[in-house]
Amino acid sequence: MEWIYILLMALVFCLIVIIYLVTKLYKVSEQLSIIEDSLADIKKGNWNRRILVNENDITKTICYSINDIAMNSQTQLIQLKQSEQAYKRLMTSLSHDVRTPLTSLVGYLEAIQEKFVTGKEKEEYLEIALNKAHHLKGFVEVLFDWVKLDAKEQVFKLEEHDINEFTRDILVNWIPTFEEKHFEYNIDISDKECFIRLDPNAYIRIVNNLIQNAIAHSDGTRIDLQISGNEQNVMVQISDNGKGISPNDLPHIFDRLYQSDESRSTNGNGLGLAIVRELVHLHKGTINAQNLLSGGTTFIVKLPKAL
Repeated sequence: MEWIYILLMALVFCLIVIIYLVTKLYKVSEQLSIIEDSLADIKKGNWNRRILVNENDITKTICYSINDIAMNSQTQLIQLKQSEQAYKRLMTSLSHDVRTPLTSLVGYLEAIQEKFVTGKEKEEYLEIALNKAHHLKGFVEVLFDWVKLDAKEQVFKLEEHDINEFTRDILVNWIPTFEEKHFEYNIDISDKECFIRLDPNAYIRIVNNLIQNAIAHSDGTRIDLQISGNEQNVMVQISDNGKGISPNDLPHIFDRLYQSDESRSTNGNGLGLAIVRELVHLHKGTINAQNLLSGGTTFIVKLPKAL
C-alpha cells in the first residue's frame, strides 16, 4: 500500500506542476498578446503607449525595454519637432533680418547710381549703405557661427591660459569702441596668474558677445568687468547700468532666436547669447544673468580652473 500512496503523491505533484505551468503559459500568452498589441500601436506612431507589468512577471524585462524604447523615441521625436520649429523660426528671422536691410541697401545704392542724390547727401547715403552692409555682414557671421555650433562642426582645442592676462588683451581692443560710444568702463582683474583650460577663439567670442550685447541692447552708459574666483572656479562678470531685463525675459534670454521685449533694444537676432551659452558649456562652465538692484544687468560666467 505504501507504494500506491507514493504513486498518488507523485501524480498529485505532477498535476500541480502541470497546472502551474499551464497557468504560467496562459499568463505569458496573455502578456505576449498585450506586447504584440502595444508594439502594433507604437508602430502606428502612438509613442505614449506603455505596457503595464508586475514585478514577478516573466516578461517584465522585455516590457521594461519596450517602454524605454518608446519613451526614448518619444523624447527624440519631441526634440526633432522642436528643432524643426526652431529652424523654421530661424528661416523666418533670416528672411526678415536679411531681406529688410538688403532691400534698403539696394535702394540707397540705386539712388546713388542713378544720381538722384549728389554732394553731401550722396556721402550720407554711402555712409548709411555701408552701415547696413556691416549689419548684414555681422548677421551672416553670427548665423554661420550658430550653424557650425549646432551641427557640431567646429573643432575646439582647450589649452591652459592665464585668463586674467588673456582677458586684458581682449579688452584692449574694446577701449576705442567704449570711447567712441561714450561708455565708461571699469576693469577689475588681478595681476596674479590664474590658469584655466580654454579655447582662445571661443573665449574671445564669449567676452566679445557679452560686451557687444551690453553696448547694443542695454541702453546703458557704463560697463564693468570683474574676474574673481575660488579654488575650483573662475567667475567672469560683465555688468552694465542700463534698464535691465524684464523678469519674464530673464529665463529665456539664452534661448535660440529669443528677443527681449521693450525693456531692452530689439535690434538683435536672438543668436548672440545662445552662442555664448553653447561656448560656455563647451568649457564645462555655466552662465546666468541677473538684474542689479542699482539698475542694469550682470552676466556671470563660471569656468573650472585647470587642475
